[in-house]
Amino acid sequence: MLHRESLFDRTFAPLRRALFGATTSEDPKAELSESGVEKLKLQIEDCLYRRGGEVSARAHAADLGHFYLKLGRDGRRRFLSLLATDYGVDRGRADAAMATLRDLEPGEDSSQAERQLRSDLVPRRIELFKQFNNLSQGVKFLVDMRAEIISMMPETQELRALNDDLRELLTSWFDVGFLNLQRITWDAPAALLEKLMAYEAVHEIRSWDDLKNRLDSDRRCFAFFHPSMPDEPLIFVEVALVSGMADNVQELLDLHALEGDPDKADTAIFYSISNAQAGLAQVSFGDFLIKRVVDELRSELPNLRTFATLSPVPGFRRWLDKLLAETDVAPWTLIQDGVLAEVAGVGSGSEALQILLARDNWHRDEAAVAAL
Repeated sequence: MLHRESLFDRTFAPLRRALFGATTSEDPKAELSESGVEKLKLQIEDCLYRRGGEVSARAHAADLGHFYLKLGRDGRRRFLSLLATDYGVDRGRADAAMATLRDLEPGEDSSQAERQLRSDLVPRRIELFKQFNNLSQGVKFLVDMRAEIISMMPETQELRALNDDLRELLTSWFDVGFLNLQRITWDAPAALLEKLMAYEAVHEIRSWDDLKNRLDSDRRCFAFFHPSMPDEPLIFVEVALVSGMADNVQELLDLHALEGDPDKADTAIFYSISNAQAGLAQVSFGDFLIKRVVDELRSELPNLRTFATLSPVPGFRRWLDKLLAETDVAPWTLIQDGVLAEVAGVGSGSEALQILLARDNWHRDEAAVAAL
């Protein structure tokens, strides 16, 4: 199976080809020296001030992107830290714009001064991001850049402002009105199917047979795509079409289960939803995906009456363990204390539940499942 890290590395190869006409995947990773930082600043300034005109600025942006892709992780950290610390809001220009607005006479037209202030409050690095966006594969480049920023933030606090700026920009570019909903079938290109296997974040896709089962006639898989990233799913959901509610996801993922008739199904179970792009974290379109898919399924299969989910609740186990550690009473009245203690073999209330859940195979114990 293709892992996320290898897929991330492979993504950079077509980016290099698309952006710069040649791959540098075999080149050793460079680092960023002090003299390199000074040269980088000059190149950024050339790009921001469009020295030489639009065509020249575009070439400068391509060179910057090329340089970034050749850097190792420490070099990229220095590159990004430079953007974070040296290319924020120009405080001098912003202060001057505020003074101009403040000095206007009562009743005087303030629209021009307000526009100037808004413009001067935009961090200068935003213009650089927009220059990258104008390049082929530039949007994907920025999405992957933000993924690296997020991974570096725990030990590089100054990147937080950079992350916030890029998130706001990507949020506007990835408005749901710009996204295309597509059904993914077994006939999709192999490269796309491979990405589904890599990006699946809820129930690991263990083999091509497993994937084929999830794309069978009684299954559906839908994804959002962006026009600037037509080969990259942004988020995708997997759906099982069944008669009646399934009580566990293992039944839905069973490779040996009989194939159902989607036209006779009355229930659509959403059993997995995965965000495929780490660089789009906190850019929310999951709810919109579910609503769009429900509309698609209702149109295609009018017999569907029930829509449900078997997706896990992130963080639920941590919340439950904390709750059980703080109380002596099982947290739900539906749980019968005596039955729970009998199944666990010891204790009562929260103690019995803790003991039971600590067992690796509790979900295979019919008595335990019935008690819960």
